[in-house]
Amino acid sequence: MPRQTAIPCTFMRGGTSRGPYFLAADLPDSREDIARVLLAAMGSPDARQIDGLGGATTLTSKVCIVSPAKAGEKQQVDYLFAQVSVDKAFVDFGPTCGNMLSGIGPFAIENGLVPARDGETSVMIRAVNTGALIEAVVQTPGGEVTYDGDTAIAGVPGTAAPVVLNFADAVGGATGRLMPTGHAQDVIEGVAVTCLDVAMPVVIARAADLGKTARESAKELDTDRDFMARIEAIRRAAGLAMGMGDVAGKVMPKFAMVAEPAGGEGIAARYFTPLVCHEAMAVTGGICIATAAMLPGTVAHGLARIGPYERETVVLEHPTGQMEAVITTRRAGNDVVEVLGGGTLRTARKIMAGEVFIPARVWGGRATA
Repeated sequence: MPRQTAIPCTFMRGGTSRGPYFLAADLPDSREDIARVLLAAMGSPDARQIDGLGGATTLTSKVCIVSPAKAGEKQQVDYLFAQVSVDKAFVDFGPTCGNMLSGIGPFAIENGLVPARDGETSVMIRAVNTGALIEAVVQTPGGEVTYDGDTAIAGVPGTAAPVVLNFADAVGGATGRLMPTGHAQDVIEGVAVTCLDVAMPVVIARAADLGKTARESAKELDTDRDFMARIEAIRRAAGLAMGMGDVAGKVMPKFAMVAEPAGGEGIAARYFTPLVCHEAMAVTGGICIATAAMLPGTVAHGLARIGPYERETVVLEHPTGQMEAVITTRRAGNDVVEVLGGGTLRTARKIMAGEVFIPARVWGGRATA
């Protein structure tokens, strides 16, 4: 009887996150069985994830599962995201991750799911968790993926090849509505918030209303237990108002706070995942916050300098630097703005390719060692 099961995987950095990427065909069929395999592969539950691939933070305990799309569908590949809890035996298949998304295009090309073109290759991806359709533009000179380039993103040392992410149908992916409560602003737990669903459902408040500046470090915010408890109470109440039910223990909706920028042009933002402050900025969350800055009546409107154009780049100041989100809108009347889509620029890097071993008692699998 084999003692371990070997599962092919590629370990990649996607944006400001990292983790293993799997082909769906190499994993069990049911979500329950997949969850057990991923917990074993990442070394959860354990605060250090010492017995697996996890990096002991939410940003480094993420998994991507990729499969070819069915014939006739808009997308070329399906991307299932899994957030593996570090210290609990829990895998959340509810949210998606825009940072890890930046590795899906390169992974799909290198695994033969999408043919590469000379120069750039466009990969159409369906985020299974939310239903969003995303175009990833990958650099493929000579018909091969390249990870080397001159693009720098905050939160990642050095430079790499750019990966352009365009969210084609970002609005209402989780709730079915741009503004799930039906209002640009609501007062929840005594605080004015905007509940918005663009690429990711996010509950947004002004930092000043919470006694903060949105310029604090992630550690400062994480260690303020009263503050963290307060925003979690707001998030849970907002989840009910957004029609998402009891969101206790779930990672959607996210929470964010915003303020006037230190740099003078964009918007200062701190994003929560949701029980800790993101050390940088999530792609999907950043797109949602940037969209809020462009919509009249939201708590974020007026904080950033927004031009008169239908496509605007909004700079988001986060704990380790800046992220740019490109938001496309259409003005449909007085103070009525229709959101058409959002995108951003990320990078990715393949770190390791091989096999991850898990105990055979977890899953016998197809390949054993």
